[in-house]
Amino acid sequence: MIIKIMTLFPEMFTGPLSNSIILRAKEKNIIDLEYINIRDFSDNKHKKVDDYPYGGGPGMVMTPQPIFDCYKHVVDTLGLKENEKPKVVYLSPKGKVFNQGMAVELSMEKSIIMLCGHYEGVDQRVIDEIVTDEISIGDYVLTGGEIPAMVLIDSITRLLPGVLSQSQCYKDETFYSGLLEYPQYTRPANFRGLRVPDTLISGNHKKINEWRRRESLKLTYKRRPELLKNIELTDGDKEFLNSVKEDSSQAKY
Repeated sequence: MIIKIMTLFPEMFTGPLSNSIILRAKEKNIIDLEYINIRDFSDNKHKKVDDYPYGGGPGMVMTPQPIFDCYKHVVDTLGLKENEKPKVVYLSPKGKVFNQGMAVELSMEKSIIMLCGHYEGVDQRVIDEIVTDEISIGDYVLTGGEIPAMVLIDSITRLLPGVLSQSQCYKDETFYSGLLEYPQYTRPANFRGLRVPDTLISGNHKKINEWRRRESLKLTYKRRPELLKNIELTDGDKEFLNSVKEDSSQAKY
């Protein structure tokens, strides 16, 4: 996968995206990351990239010219087919909130362009003309789109074939199945009197899978119950959740 990031601060990416899993993905040529400085494309003699908003108001807005010219340069380097429009993600608090399903969809793309806004955002004509997806990483405001872009890159990269040692590494993780992940334990089985659940050291894989499913259901119900609306529950799941609800109700008294 090729990911091109259009940003005013390319230096922000080099540390966080030069370690661990993403570094290995780059070394295996599974992912190609390039950070392009929007300021380099400004036709202003002072390389200015922002201006006051029409209609007044606080703050500054990124002007369209540098972004459009940067975008044209990036598209030219992708070697797309004629009339083929690239996937362009604009990181914005006004966008659709990012989730694991969106990460899976984006991981299917051959190339993605990410646009990092700054100040009060970018000129709306940029969004109207070149952006295909407007994405937020949560209901809060950050200084710019660089950190959200890193979040998307990390989330997408780990889903690419060959990045993790085996697909099960991410298929069991929180949100991949729609549920929160079950608790994890490692050796020793007894640490300062705190024991690992007997089921996990029993060697009975059927019982282990049942335990993990129930723990995921219980955690999801207690912490993120709204997620259960989108999960296909078996009769056994429903019976177990009813018992969890009854236990929770009795614990209040």
